[in-house]
Amino acid sequence: MTETVTRWWLVRHAPVVGVNGRVYGQDDIESDCTDEAEFKHLAGLLPHDAVWLVSHLRRTHQTASAIIAARVTETVPAPIITSELAEQHFGDWQGMTYADLEALRGADYLRFWHSPASERPPGGESFEDVVAGVGGGMARITPEHAGKDIVAVVHGGTIRAALAVALGIEPERALGFAVDTCSITRMDHLEGGTEGAAWRIVAVNQHPQALAR
Repeated sequence: MTETVTRWWLVRHAPVVGVNGRVYGQDDIESDCTDEAEFKHLAGLLPHDAVWLVSHLRRTHQTASAIIAARVTETVPAPIITSELAEQHFGDWQGMTYADLEALRGADYLRFWHSPASERPPGGESFEDVVAGVGGGMARITPEHAGKDIVAVVHGGTIRAALAVALGIEPERALGFAVDTCSITRMDHLEGGTEGAAWRIVAVNQHPQALAR
């Protein structure tokens, strides 16, 4: 039986600008894409002839554009905007400093950090919600582009959620993964083999700075 391998290349966006210790979540802030060497390195690691995805937030668009600009030998179609792959929405807490949030929440502040996967901020969503949304997006997108490379320039929360889905682990445990800016996480979806559909994790947080620590 022929096995179909669909390769997901998950790239976290470049560092954000002007956060200054604030919760930003789905705030539509810009990223710093001035490190040309960084993007040239990324461009060399990512596959050619891939489907490109971004979330609806501009920092992913800017990062994808910087990577694509470094690939002078290939014309890449415009990335597909995919809101299912967005960062967690922190609702009323977005824009607050972590110090302000602690003052507002008091003892409950510790509960958020001790049980972050299930805690849902007012007007926002929990990490468990993010896992459900990302899982639905992956289930839809993977068969649409079966057998291809998918480069998704997304967010730290999105990538942790994707790992939770692929590994079948509790969302709480997936929050333990380090996901640096401009890092690559690679996972393959295998379909049609002797054991049915399965995920294979190839690399997590692949990034020279992360590996040097």
